[in-house]
Amino acid sequence: MEAKQQRLKELAKLFFKLGCVGFGGPAVHIAMMEEEVVRKRKWFSTAYFLDLVSATNLIPGPNSTEMTMHIGNERAGWKGLLIAGICFILPAVIITTVFAWAYQEYGKLPEVSPFLYGIKPAIIAVIVSMMISLGKKALKTVELGIIGLIAAALAIYGLNEIYILFGGGLAGILIHLIMSPRQSLNSIIPLALLQAGIWSSDKPDWKLFWIFLKIGAILYGSGYVLFAFLDTELVKTGLLSKQELIDAIAVGQFTPGPVFSSATFIGWQIAGLPGAIAATIGIFLPSFIFVSFLNPLIPKLRKSKIMSVFLDTVNVTSISIILAICVEMTQASITNWRTVSIAILGFAVTLKFKRLNSAFVVFGGALLGYLLWLI
Repeated sequence: MEAKQQRLKELAKLFFKLGCVGFGGPAVHIAMMEEEVVRKRKWFSTAYFLDLVSATNLIPGPNSTEMTMHIGNERAGWKGLLIAGICFILPAVIITTVFAWAYQEYGKLPEVSPFLYGIKPAIIAVIVSMMISLGKKALKTVELGIIGLIAAALAIYGLNEIYILFGGGLAGILIHLIMSPRQSLNSIIPLALLQAGIWSSDKPDWKLFWIFLKIGAILYGSGYVLFAFLDTELVKTGLLSKQELIDAIAVGQFTPGPVFSSATFIGWQIAGLPGAIAATIGIFLPSFIFVSFLNPLIPKLRKSKIMSVFLDTVNVTSISIILAICVEMTQASITNWRTVSIAILGFAVTLKFKRLNSAFVVFGGALLGYLLWLI
């Protein structure tokens, strides 16, 4: 019992810290988690960590938040799942709530451009470094390398991430069957996701809850896809202005933790504190449910030869998609000698000092970006 309590404390401390320093979105969050739970604490092997990454990509919801839940569940059961998920989400929600209140009071956001100027290239450097490390473990065959290259190209082209993930996994299975035709197939029953309609209610906070619950239950891909859904559900229906949505996107980018915490900001603008609470619970609740059902299945999937091949391929495909996201981020964020210098320096520091917490690289990029902004 004492050992389990100690594990819960470790999980709470770790993920609250990551929730406070995790700037940059899902890719950098997962890179930081790999550094903490694989390299430093050795809670998991790299191979199993990659399986958890793949699992998060195969279900709807915020990927990095679901990773915290998987890790928590593995370490301390359902209590660990709840503690890890809540502790990772909480700092972002608190910070976003403060911004939401200030925005409603004063009508504008603080000036953070000088710091974002350096944070973005530093984040790209951290992600690329970590993905190179994971990629070395994931690339088990030449075929996987080819599938990974095709997946990266399709992601850069703009194909939906979930099509790439499942398509890559099926391609891996087909190649395996062609190369090993005599091996028997293990049957698998796919999980079906049922989309429920929004429950009607006159209260704006309950309406917000059902809107964000639906989005959290069906949204695949990175957190940035969230804003396309919000435009349809809230802006076009007149609940939110276009400017408020744009400002919500900005808040999601320059606050640490999950991008989905923008739901807190939006909920406050529509219905005050009750709206913020309703939107926050709605957007994250499906992830807790999905992970609690999926996590016990991962070892069973790995025991099946066919599904093991599927997971191996999805592992490579996931890394390819993250690297493709870095390409898009590079085009928008690394535009001159200053940002190039920050990216190169961050990459070199991450490779040279493998035990250095990547948060220091991100904060160093923010400081250097601020100083170079003044030049």
